[in-house]
Amino acid sequence: MESHQGRCSYQNPDGWSCDQPSGESGLCYWHDPKVDKSNDDVKDKVEQWAAAGKPLDGFQLARTNLEDLNLVNRGSKEGYLCRDVDFYRADLTDAHFFGLDLRGSSLMKAKLIGANLHCAKLDNCNLLGASLSRAKLENIEWGGDLKQERAARRAIRGHKRKESVMYCQEAEEVCRNIRKQCEKQGLFEMAGDFFKREMRFRRYQMPLFSVKRGISKLVDVFCGYGEDPIRVVGFSIFLILVCALAYFFLDTTGGHPVYEGVSGWKFYALEFLNSLYFSVVTFTTLGYGDISPVGLARFIAACEAFLGSFTMALFVVVFVKKMTR
Repeated sequence: MESHQGRCSYQNPDGWSCDQPSGESGLCYWHDPKVDKSNDDVKDKVEQWAAAGKPLDGFQLARTNLEDLNLVNRGSKEGYLCRDVDFYRADLTDAHFFGLDLRGSSLMKAKLIGANLHCAKLDNCNLLGASLSRAKLENIEWGGDLKQERAARRAIRGHKRKESVMYCQEAEEVCRNIRKQCEKQGLFEMAGDFFKREMRFRRYQMPLFSVKRGISKLVDVFCGYGEDPIRVVGFSIFLILVCALAYFFLDTTGGHPVYEGVSGWKFYALEFLNSLYFSVVTFTTLGYGDISPVGLARFIAACEAFLGSFTMALFVVVFVKKMTR
């Protein structure tokens, strides 16, 4: 016998209010997390609810059997709303979630084997321990962060060391799980993105001023853990320009016959171009010998030549890795 008569008090982020009768908690059967639905046959009822045009936001479906659940909004470009839903340990094997808006939902330890997640929205989702074997992951809208990533960054900003390490470990595990599934399906671009995220959260677990963390940060800055060749190109251009400026102000290149009769800003423009030319030649270790550094510029040239040869080798490794996947 119900001790409280009335409508469910749940209201979704858009202002929609549930019209189902509530129990003692003030929430209905679908929105009350205390109602155990693990032994109930709810699959057809969930599909009927969505087909009726009502949002599934806030549904509490932990441990339910939803195998082959179909939540595809056919005939519409927008998927059904299924935000902040609790699918903890739910059996979602072969579920059809094409285009489904799952933002903020918990899929923790959910069984998503063979599930179709094409074009689904998973921003701020909890995917810790989710089984994604054979799940279709193409064109997923991951949004800014998954739940563990967002919690980890919040803890880091709040200088909560123990909490941040815990969330970073969870975020690393989630990113590794997604990365492995993407690699198996040939989604290498997505796999590369999650590999970078995985390595960054591994780095955040290291002591702040440790050598390992410093090296990891450098690898990330220079090449995005081997996934971002454009960073190598950017660093190369930056180094060439910085060294060119150093040669220009140190008057490394000296006068040149081509400058005869040239004065004012034109002279300085030609001198800078000469410095830029010398920087490129030094960076690429061509060594034409038509310009020789003097004084302090010799040490700058030596460092640039060393970094240049290293950077070019790094670019080849990163580029080949990306192209041969």
